[in-house]
Amino acid sequence: MPRLTLEINTDLYRMLQQAARTNHSSIEDECLRRLESGGRRSRYMEALLAELRADEAQRRAGRG
Repeated sequence: MPRLTLEINTDLYRMLQQAARTNHSSIEDECLRRLESGGRRSRYMEALLAELRADEAQRRAGRG
């Protein structure tokens, strides 16, 4: 399986974590919410979302 490595801004990631906790959602859901809000598209958010989805798919494949 191809591996994706992202360099992320730690402060922005922590803000996403906090927003997800505040909204009682996952970081993936928070990324989706922000991407769907109609604001400017963020390559950072799209890349982070892709990585989160890949990690989840890998976890699911490992269970089955």
